[in-house]
Amino acid sequence: MSAAAMSGRAPRDRDLACAGFLACALLALAFPVAAVEGGAAGWFDRPEMLAFAAPALAAAAWRLATRAEGLGAGLILALATLLGAYAPLVDLDAQAALGRETGMEIGARAIGAWLYLFGLGFLAWRAMALLSAVRVEHGGGRLVGLLVPGIFGAWLLYLWQVVVTGLGVPSVLLPPPSMIGAAIAGTPDILWADFVQTFLKAVLAGYALGCGAGFVVAVLIDRVPFLQRGLLPIGNLVSALPIVGIAPIMVMWFGFDWQSKAAVVVVMTFFPMLVNTIAGLHATSAIERDLMHSYAASYGQTLIRVRLPNALPFIFNALKINSTLALIGAIVAEFFGTPIVGMGFRISTEIGRMNVPMVWATIAVAAVAGSLAYGALALLERTVTFWHPSYHRKFD
Repeated sequence: MSAAAMSGRAPRDRDLACAGFLACALLALAFPVAAVEGGAAGWFDRPEMLAFAAPALAAAAWRLATRAEGLGAGLILALATLLGAYAPLVDLDAQAALGRETGMEIGARAIGAWLYLFGLGFLAWRAMALLSAVRVEHGGGRLVGLLVPGIFGAWLLYLWQVVVTGLGVPSVLLPPPSMIGAAIAGTPDILWADFVQTFLKAVLAGYALGCGAGFVVAVLIDRVPFLQRGLLPIGNLVSALPIVGIAPIMVMWFGFDWQSKAAVVVVMTFFPMLVNTIAGLHATSAIERDLMHSYAASYGQTLIRVRLPNALPFIFNALKINSTLALIGAIVAEFFGTPIVGMGFRISTEIGRMNVPMVWATIAVAAVAGSLAYGALALLERTVTFWHPSYHRKFD
């Protein structure tokens, strides 16, 4: 069989599997639980559930019949998956509640719900595959590019919710996303105060000082050769120091407030910036250096006009790495002494109270803040280094 025939057969097989899973699951879900007296009614007796489940089966059948491709097909499948996702979420929640009340395992409808979930997974997979293959110019391309990670992230959260709910996992082990969202919505003032203490004070101050010091020292090392042999091994030694060893010392030196956490962030961010900046400064080709030498350019002119622009991708790489390291360092440092505020303090305190949803809420805020900082730096990099050859190799 030819490669083209095999590549065309694989998507068809996935579509057949998707339609089969959904059809079998809807049949299983249509009947009530016979093993439990007074069990919940089947989906045929709940039109609102079928109204959400039907678009998923219809979209799978349409995809199988028409073999539609492109942006429109991907959006239709994504919308059908979104609509169909509501039904098993509610049904599994009802089954879990019924099982807790009766002390009995849920049978046929639970199997049908998992089959239906597998069918939705195939449908979401096909939607992401179609959207990934779309090539749209300018702003539309960026929007389409955001759809795939958005759908993938939403699907992971959905699976988290369904699995935790359907299997009845205790919230003390792993709370569902809905419970974490409720904790965020119920304590915005506490989370904001922790965010200000950790991110807006310790992280930003330590990040600016650490990255700035690493950049300045890298230029000095580049200018004074003997510093490269003297400072780089020391910097490597400092970068290998564990946070749990540095943090208590910094608390003793700078006190319990955010200054000690900023000092830990400085230590963590200094070496990545130092190494990347030195590598970027050495990335300038010999032809470019010889050309500036033929123009009788000074060291400062060569540095500003040629070497630093060529080093920008390396510098931004260090900035992006440090954006996550700084947040991790500040949170871990707060475990060793802090005022009664801060993300690290909140995590250590609430885990002691077994308030796991609040712990996950703090983790979610930290993850979103770190991701937004990383994304802002990546956007700034694309704006500043659009002319660099590495940019074209990366995004062409």
